[in-house]
Amino acid sequence: MVLAALKEDVGTGDITAAIIPEDHRSHAVIITRNEGRFCGIPWGDAAVTAVDSTVRVDWHVEDGDRVVPGQRIAGLVGLTRSLVTAERTLLNFLQLLSGTASAAARAAHEVEHTHMQVLDTRKTIPGLRAAQKYAVACGGASNHRHGLFDAVLLKENHLRAAGGIRSAASRAKLLHPGKMLEVEVEDLAQLQEAITAKVDRVLLDNFDLPGLRAAVALAGGRVKLEASGGWSLRDLREVAATGVDCISMGSLTKTIVPMDLSMRILPYVEE
Repeated sequence: MVLAALKEDVGTGDITAAIIPEDHRSHAVIITRNEGRFCGIPWGDAAVTAVDSTVRVDWHVEDGDRVVPGQRIAGLVGLTRSLVTAERTLLNFLQLLSGTASAAARAAHEVEHTHMQVLDTRKTIPGLRAAQKYAVACGGASNHRHGLFDAVLLKENHLRAAGGIRSAASRAKLLHPGKMLEVEVEDLAQLQEAITAKVDRVLLDNFDLPGLRAAVALAGGRVKLEASGGWSLRDLREVAATGVDCISMGSLTKTIVPMDLSMRILPYVEE
């Protein structure tokens, strides 16, 4: 991920950094202007190391820590050219992942007094799924399946093409024994079909609150239930109160406000 980001940013070389004397050294600090949950140390380390392995990074926080405006996140020491070349890629990863972790933390906080889990989805920035799902976990929410390979989720198009819930679920069990099997349903009749097919979890697509309560009553604990479909932060407590087991939110990774971080170059002081 980091090498791809550096390739598109640095390209054939940082022509602006070339104005700085080659042997010039500096200290630098990374500071946050926002409060939230910090995340991204592995990607930050990788970005710096890929540019210059001699640069030293001292982190003052850990992934998942709460941070406040003005707080120092890290200190760096090394060649000034290397620091300014790595700066944007380093900050881009930290800002995005901290924004993702902060969104996850806000959602998890809303339902921490309940049994309901908040899950992410596959609606991630292409190429950054592992990073964003790591950030979600750092924020205190949970990961849904990572991709199309580690769990079966039969959605509307799959069911149409495969002959319905019973047929699709039976085929999925035959092909992928041991993998989680989830089915998306749009009404209570389909929910009953999914229960009869003995799937592991049912995704309740765009059910309103009364619909969620009815689904919980019908399921009676026989299958795990997942709410999905445009729910926002302000809805979470009401959704949890219906008794569903989890809620998936694409907004955790799709609608992200990056944390406002900056890196400041300081005069070098001999250590």
